[in-house]
Amino acid sequence: MTDTPDTTRDWRDTVFLPKTDFPMKAGLAAKEPAILDRWARIGLYERLRAERAGRERFLLHDGPPYANGDIHMGHAMNKVLKDIVVRTQSLMGKDAPYIPGWDCHGLPIEWKIEEAYRAKKRNKDEVPPAEFRAECRAYAAKWVDVQKGQFQRLGIMGDWDDPYLTMKFDAEATIAEELLKFAMSGQLYRGAKPVMWSPVEKTALAEAEVEYEDVVSTQIDVAFEIVDAPNSPWLVGAYAVIWTTTPWTIPVNQALAYGPDVEYVLLTPSYGRELTDASFENSDAVSDKKLLIARELIPATQRRLGFTAISEHWSGKGSDLAGATARHPMHARGGFFAKPRPLLPGDFVTTDAGTGLVHMAPDHGEDDFELCKAHGIEPVFAVQGDGRYRDDWAWLGGEGSVINPKFVAAGRGGKLEEGPICRDLREAGALLAASDDFAHSYPHSWRSKAKVIFRATPQWFIPMDRPSSKPSPLQGRGLGEGVSGDPLLDVTNLSALPLSPTLSPEGEREGNGATLREIAMDAIAHTRFVPEKGRNRIGAMVSGRPDWVISRQRAWGVPIALYVNRATGDYLRDPAVNERILAAFREGGADAWYAADHQALLGSDYDLADYEVVTDILDVWFDSGCTHVFTIEKRFGEGTRADLYLEGSDQHRGWFQSSLLESSGTRGQAPYKAVLTHGFALDGNGRKMSKSLGNVVDPLKVIGESGADILRLWVAQTDYFEDVRIGKEVLAGTGDTYRKLRNTFRYMLGALDGFSDDERVPVAEMPGLERYVLHLLGQLDTELRSAAEAFEFNRYARALTDFANEDLSAFFFDIRKDSLYCDAEGDVRRRAYRTVLDVLFHALVRYAAPILAFTAEEVWQARFPSEDGSVHLLEWPELPQLPADQPLGTEWADVRRLRQQVTEAIEPLRRAKTVRSSLEAEVTVPTLPLPADELAELFIVAKVTQSDGEIAVTRTGEAKCGRCWRHLPDVATDGDLCGRCAKVVA
Repeated sequence: MTDTPDTTRDWRDTVFLPKTDFPMKAGLAAKEPAILDRWARIGLYERLRAERAGRERFLLHDGPPYANGDIHMGHAMNKVLKDIVVRTQSLMGKDAPYIPGWDCHGLPIEWKIEEAYRAKKRNKDEVPPAEFRAECRAYAAKWVDVQKGQFQRLGIMGDWDDPYLTMKFDAEATIAEELLKFAMSGQLYRGAKPVMWSPVEKTALAEAEVEYEDVVSTQIDVAFEIVDAPNSPWLVGAYAVIWTTTPWTIPVNQALAYGPDVEYVLLTPSYGRELTDASFENSDAVSDKKLLIARELIPATQRRLGFTAISEHWSGKGSDLAGATARHPMHARGGFFAKPRPLLPGDFVTTDAGTGLVHMAPDHGEDDFELCKAHGIEPVFAVQGDGRYRDDWAWLGGEGSVINPKFVAAGRGGKLEEGPICRDLREAGALLAASDDFAHSYPHSWRSKAKVIFRATPQWFIPMDRPSSKPSPLQGRGLGEGVSGDPLLDVTNLSALPLSPTLSPEGEREGNGATLREIAMDAIAHTRFVPEKGRNRIGAMVSGRPDWVISRQRAWGVPIALYVNRATGDYLRDPAVNERILAAFREGGADAWYAADHQALLGSDYDLADYEVVTDILDVWFDSGCTHVFTIEKRFGEGTRADLYLEGSDQHRGWFQSSLLESSGTRGQAPYKAVLTHGFALDGNGRKMSKSLGNVVDPLKVIGESGADILRLWVAQTDYFEDVRIGKEVLAGTGDTYRKLRNTFRYMLGALDGFSDDERVPVAEMPGLERYVLHLLGQLDTELRSAAEAFEFNRYARALTDFANEDLSAFFFDIRKDSLYCDAEGDVRRRAYRTVLDVLFHALVRYAAPILAFTAEEVWQARFPSEDGSVHLLEWPELPQLPADQPLGTEWADVRRLRQQVTEAIEPLRRAKTVRSSLEAEVTVPTLPLPADELAELFIVAKVTQSDGEIAVTRTGEAKCGRCWRHLPDVATDGDLCGRCAKVVA
């Protein structure tokens, strides 16, 4: 045996290389389902609830998606964000249960059943209500099961065995109970007001069910002959000119509105020798008329009517028109059309567009309704639920639909022939101009994509401005004349229906407490919004919103369980009757209302013959607005509020608002402490996803190809407070980030092979590099906590990945691989490195778990395999304490800057092949912040010396150790061993 090393030997078998079975290739799509099965088998969610019992609770209340169709990218983004929130809160030691839920009632589901009927040529109106509702229930149940599996596949952890469903009997009973709370406190009334109505779906729509699209409409200018003007008699015989983009409202016109302070001009238009393109062939009829128009709008009117000159006869303020009346262009038809149309002062009249005079149809406009109501003019309900005029209407009876462009067409400026409205007005000599070329934004139903209209119908409302300290009696009388022909208006005594208290004389309003609007605005002021701009958005909506329309004329939903007195129009308020109603709901769900013995529910104190049984259903937004009651309060105690609501930014006008109003009306506070809103998922080019564009990114396909963790990481990395993009390139970048993180864990698993507590080194005995990395870990820990508490998971993900890539892989791991591979197993430097690796492993796997739920579990089980253990049962890591008197950050920041400069200085020599690796370089630097041999190790170079000049790099002349490959003075010739390696292999 000799002490002389063998310079020809291959020393690789003596190097301590990382050892692990953890694969570099993830194979997530195949692995993740097995991990899900394991979580279910060990009862992970239930165990977590048991282990966190008694801890501070964090409640994220799940906003319910519709049980309708496969999930899309918006669903995936939303649910993953919620899961990350819940998992980080659990990681921080809180009890963070998650109860998923579904919105099961309403038009989306009815619409699907009706589509199936139409395909089979069945008429929905001929199907018994109980059968139709049963089909809706079965359809919803089917999609709840489908979506449940898809959400679970995303790694969403929650109480999937007992989700909340708005169609569960207890939920339906609770919804009815909440409605009755509003009724008992007088915060409910039935009245006729214009609401957004879908003629296709034949129901009122909430604002959140409407979207705006750019359209091209018919615009017309119509002349109303003035027949009386007591303050300006010279106007008699002249024509008040109105402009409208809804010609179908002319058949229900009842008045004209003027601006009291607007200047009006009485003029006679004239035409030049040749007609302009805007002129009608009967321009002589226009020329002969004296027209009343706002001065500021004469140029705009001139462009539409096509006249070339005017003769001005009079000008004055709108107030001069007080008391004037005009007659309807179709007055010759008699009856309704023969009544004089008063000119009324309206503060909403502007000179922004039109003529400065506005035609009033109280059936079809909010301003119209309120102004006419104030002057004793009621709606007439001429347009039925399907968009046709009533059969008995004197003009255009039985015709329509009013949203059909052919029906209202001018026959000019477009491709359509003249429709009946413009034809009749032209024949009456009242149509001054008409064209089919007015481009503007118009509301559509987001389900049917059809236009909606404003339509006055009897609806149930929750008032926004009624004082709530004590019940307010229902005020007002009358819905107007002529309601025959519309089954939706089939009530026994329309004249007894109460109108909005805000429209009643001020003296008739009772109560001196806060209004629902005031309570809601106060709640907004005391709620945390993430981002903060959400406060202004929902505040603006609530401050200006009208009364809440809560009724729908559909079949699938929770009925408005009220009895209305046929004589007084008031609804019955009796706690005993209410309790019998709710008992029936608890036993048989909302279906009980339709099959009920209503006399039995009323009891012996009331006669059913005296009462109308309300059959309208509740707006689904009221349903979802009550979910906090049967999900949060029923499970966690009365008065409990959710810590967080998290949905897309469109829910400021949807679920956030309906929940706010419901809770404010029944509890005097918001149901949530904080609200987080995220943007929408767009394609890779920033476009809205659409099947017609072929740019839909299917989350199920992404999961099937790449795994859910890739999708989860994408969500976490995005700036989700704004709209976000996803496509092949985006996902490729996410995949690259994932691979780097996975390799970080793989390296740590390999480097920690065989590590035990006996190997640990106290912090005080560690080299400076290890203590510095623990310092960086401490900074990361603080940053991640801050980001988690702020719900800024893009910041969280960025900090985690930057730490793994820049501080560990490119710095710490790179420097210490020599020690790991070549130091003796018992060497304190190697042991200290592995001690820190163990700390890093325990911290990073926990930090990553909320985002990379599957991968973190795989990593944890690779090191600590067990039958029933899980990384998701762990809590936030406790890090080693560092000496407070060692300013590691500043000192090592200087070292890292110098290291970067050295690396950059070596690169030209590497490109020139002067050196093949940094180990062959000798470096001179202007300062030595650490001993030269330590710097050589940190810079991964052969030698570091100090000089007064710039950083300089030369090729070393030292021989290369055959085992560690370092060039050192104690290596005689290439292939010999350095002193350290010789001792290790001896």
